[in-house]
Amino acid sequence: MKANPFGRTGANVSVIGQGTWYLDHADRKRAIAALQRGLDLGMSHVDTAEMYGDAELVIADAIAGRRDEVFLVSKVLPSNASRRGTIAACERSLKRLKTDRLDCYLLHWRGSYALEDTVAAFEELVKAGKIKSWGVSNFDADDLDEMLDVAGKGRIACNQVLYHLKERAIEHAVIPWCEKHGVAVVAYSPFGHDDFPAASSKGGAALAQIAKAHGATPRQVALRFLTRATTVFAIPKASSAEHAAENAAAGDITLTKDEIAALDAAFPRGPKPRGLPML
Repeated sequence: MKANPFGRTGANVSVIGQGTWYLDHADRKRAIAALQRGLDLGMSHVDTAEMYGDAELVIADAIAGRRDEVFLVSKVLPSNASRRGTIAACERSLKRLKTDRLDCYLLHWRGSYALEDTVAAFEELVKAGKIKSWGVSNFDADDLDEMLDVAGKGRIACNQVLYHLKERAIEHAVIPWCEKHGVAVVAYSPFGHDDFPAASSKGGAALAQIAKAHGATPRQVALRFLTRATTVFAIPKASSAEHAAENAAAGDITLTKDEIAALDAAFPRGPKPRGLPML
């Protein structure tokens, strides 16, 4: 699995990782098998959140005895993101995940608590060795400007945002901002939320043609297109070990300039929206 520098954290992280939203809704044994197969294939980046129900508990079982292989990420809810609340939320996640540290800890989205309070908590957790780095999720460029003013240069590890073929809003301002400031971009829901391009659509036909040329699947091509920039990572969820293997193989594809141009035309990014789309 290809790995790239994750912002300025000093860590090299798998370009294709593993998301876990709704993982606790699936069969537990299948979910654990999927995560473990992903790890076997180098998908070391495992993302979760306190909001994701019992997903952290499932992950704990999946990574038991393999913690050092994993770049483990969780998130604090905005409603818990006071200085004291952030620390308490992190402690709860560590307990559920049965680990003593997170590789990265994110503010899930902006809420009513001052960014200064959340950042102070993050930095306290870093000093205590409970998190190695911290970042944000669902932050637009202006939000990132504010966070940079609060935290200073080199502190924001990543911004996790909605990004898939039919939703390319982050290409307007968010990705350029992150590239300028050395911040990793993590694409969640990279297949869309139950909205992957139909095979009968124009976009679906373009995906199928490129997939055939590479002996790949349309979903693999989609993942590789989204992660074509070295600053962008993707965290698709897999419902089975077979699905995890399919996701992992996307990292081995190299798209040509013409193929990238064809997908760019088939899935136009559209005008810049007023607000950053999120799920």
